[in-house]
Amino acid sequence: MPHHSPYIGNSGSDSHTIKKRSLKNLEAKFRLIDLVEAERRAAAIGYTRRTTLEQRDTFFRVANGKLKLREESGSAVLIFYHRIESRPLMLSNYEIVNVVEPARTLRMLEDALGTLAVVEKVRTLMMRDNVRLHLDRVVRLGLFGEIEAVIADGEDPERSRGAVDEIVAALGVTAGDLIDVSYFEMLEAR
Repeated sequence: MPHHSPYIGNSGSDSHTIKKRSLKNLEAKFRLIDLVEAERRAAAIGYTRRTTLEQRDTFFRVANGKLKLREESGSAVLIFYHRIESRPLMLSNYEIVNVVEPARTLRMLEDALGTLAVVEKVRTLMMRDNVRLHLDRVVRLGLFGEIEAVIADGEDPERSRGAVDEIVAALGVTAGDLIDVSYFEMLEAR
């Protein structure tokens, strides 16, 4: 039985038809001091813990956007994304594809594109409605939170901004805690 990432919904689409489907997130990333306290505060406003994941993201050199192979729980997905806005609260477009042979795919992408960085983390996933809260312990970087409000096709991202602002406030995140770069970019800067 194939493993399905909690980040990917089963579309139920006909296997003979391949559609390019770009998804959108309104997202924020920030430093945290205490993951247990962050989880407690999120639960107090209705977020529920879905799972804890050990993830390994390998980022590749690409001309546009960011491309990573995410390995978790014996499965893998290839994720391509680019940010429309570059500031602490960002809108991102992304696409996700299931990978059947992770080790072979990793080797091919490393050979073809080159590797920028590898990010390893333990992620606690919490959710409320269309908003995902990631509580991350990132190897060599520390503790972080990441909010992703999934934006439906045709929906105005501003409709989710209130939910993002609410969880940011509940966690006590200040403007100085917000980060506008990826974990791999933070590793490169060290």
